[in-house]
Amino acid sequence: MEEVELLKIVTEYFKSNIFENHKSSSIKTHSKLKSYKINPIVVKYLSKILEKDFTPIGIAKALYYPRVLGTSINTSFGTRIQNMFVALKLAEGSLIKGMDIEFIDKIDGRKKWCQLKSGPNTINSEDVSPLLKKFTTVTNLARTNSLAMNNSDLILGVLYGEESQLSQHYNKINQQFPVVIGKDFWHRITGLPNFYDKLVQELDTTISSLDTEDFFNEGLELLASEINDSELFNFE
Repeated sequence: MEEVELLKIVTEYFKSNIFENHKSSSIKTHSKLKSYKINPIVVKYLSKILEKDFTPIGIAKALYYPRVLGTSINTSFGTRIQNMFVALKLAEGSLIKGMDIEFIDKIDGRKKWCQLKSGPNTINSEDVSPLLKKFTTVTNLARTNSLAMNNSDLILGVLYGEESQLSQHYNKINQQFPVVIGKDFWHRITGLPNFYDKLVQELDTTISSLDTEDFFNEGLELLASEINDSELFNFE
């Protein structure tokens, strides 16, 4: 597939499956009180911080802001990109437990088994040992089944960022198994050395032209209205 065509397809995928889906979920799901697990003490405190009072809009902001601006879109980001790679036949879903995708590395020509992560700071210290254990289990399984696999064929693919931004937790994994990030990762999976940089530019343009239709405030007001009518809170 030509670079221009692939850029267009991937950019449209981001727009439809990540950005537009986020807008839709903000109205259909995140504006519903039942979608939240509420700590009544903390949420009242947060309302006081946000609105200087215990109010429906304060509670709504305490719940809605972190969900819509952080959790909802970041949680789904990696999974949606994984699905995109498979849909575009840039990779296949992996049948090996602990791996997300399998693809032919366009730089060295070898098959890679890859677990995907979103960004350079998306794992914690407690994630390191389980990840290393998963990767080691796969290498042992490969030896048992006489697969032509070595440690460099098992990679942790990080979708955005630069090598210098990798946390110490990623660097610890990188001592045993390659952590491939940003431009290098997209080069390996697409075969196009500048694809990542051009994709970032295309997405910047797309985001600038997005019509948000004030969905954010619409969802917030719907949630506040439901909170006002709920028996969970007493605002008198």
